[in-house]
Amino acid sequence: MLTFAANLSWMFKEHDFLDRFAAAADAGFEWVEYLFPYDHDPQDIAERLARHRLKLALFNAPPGDLSNNERGFACLSSRQADFRNSLAIALVYARATHAPRLHLMAGVVDGDRRTALSTYKSSLNYACDAAAPLGMDIMIEPLNPADVPLYLLGDFDLARDIIAELGRPNLKLQFDIYHCQMIHGEVLQHMEALLPITGHVQISSVPGRFEPASGEVDDIAMLRALEKLGYKGVVGCEYNPRAGTLEGLSWMKQLA
Repeated sequence: MLTFAANLSWMFKEHDFLDRFAAAADAGFEWVEYLFPYDHDPQDIAERLARHRLKLALFNAPPGDLSNNERGFACLSSRQADFRNSLAIALVYARATHAPRLHLMAGVVDGDRRTALSTYKSSLNYACDAAAPLGMDIMIEPLNPADVPLYLLGDFDLARDIIAELGRPNLKLQFDIYHCQMIHGEVLQHMEALLPITGHVQISSVPGRFEPASGEVDDIAMLRALEKLGYKGVVGCEYNPRAGTLEGLSWMKQLA
């Protein structure tokens, strides 16, 4: 049976962020994830996790200025000081919350992508070294160019090749069904091929990023296939509820 995590940056937005932990637990979730927790003290987050007996599946390193289309610094040779500082901040939060996975965003490149790719690989090696003593995996996630133009990692095959080349045991793929469909289509084919290097899965409908099973992909079939393939990790519910979080959870009943 699959295990689901409520993404608290997308779900339960009827509540303030720190109150979403209680709301998720009350809705039956045992796992949560979120994007950028940096407006809140890490100990406050750790306390909410402990109080509501929740486990943290994943969060993201600081991305920079999202309003200025910054999506991380890992591939930017001129921003390596910012990259290392953002990773150091993320590790403070990881230690406090015992996070098992950290998504490290690649960055947006409007220029020399070959140099950016080389810089990205060096940054991933640095991050894997830093995360290893915590027993934490570094996750890389391809993002589709319609949502994030010029993002360096916009291809699942490239992600596979980077993981194979670096050969780091704590470097894993974050397989987002939404982004896979947007970039490549053929979600099931990619899922089957990439599952051995996948450390985390996320889901939302295509298009719109609403509840699963409400778009063009048969998300229920994808999840059943994922379970049949033997996936033992967590599936992050990274979607925007159409009409309230609790009202939108009925899709899970289709998996029963």
